[in-house]
Amino acid sequence: MTILNLIFLYFFTIVISYLFGSFPSGYILSKYFNKIDITKQGSGNIGATNVLRSGSKTLAILTLLIDALKGAIPVILFSFNGYLMAIAGLFSFLGHNFPVWLKFKGGKGIATYLGICFAVSLDLGVSFIALWLLAALIFKTSSISSLITISLIPIISFFRLENNIISLVFLLMTINSFYKHKLNILRILKGEEPKINIF
Repeated sequence: MTILNLIFLYFFTIVISYLFGSFPSGYILSKYFNKIDITKQGSGNIGATNVLRSGSKTLAILTLLIDALKGAIPVILFSFNGYLMAIAGLFSFLGHNFPVWLKFKGGKGIATYLGICFAVSLDLGVSFIALWLLAALIFKTSSISSLITISLIPIISFFRLENNIISLVFLLMTINSFYKHKLNILRILKGEEPKINIF
């Protein structure tokens, strides 16, 4: 493969993965079915948690599933190459968090992170869900559960996966998601973060 072909392949991977990730499912579902602009409701986030707070469990579940698929599909598409798979995961995640369609104001990436985990390894995806549910059972707060889970996934992946590039990508995703959760972290420190009731 020539250098030009290689550059094109990497560029193609980035563009396709970003476009998959940038599909604003929570925004579109809320706009079409609930006739509301989710970016002006609650936290203003387009993710499943804010869709749930807007009053629709069904739309929240659909948002969660679609957002997870946005991360999983690009990773699966480019799974024939470890480096491309890692790039696909990273840019689908960034697409969700910074969608061009919404002036780069997107979600926090948790559902997309989950989808990427499942696409990389079934065990890793199951570990993600188990950790999140355990933390949610203890703290009853979505953001705390998410932050604990994504803090552990890079470590778990490092010891369970052969492709350490993926572990590095998980670490970068975790750092970015912590940044996107900055207001949640401030509310957690003040004891003002809303509780969830999913059990």
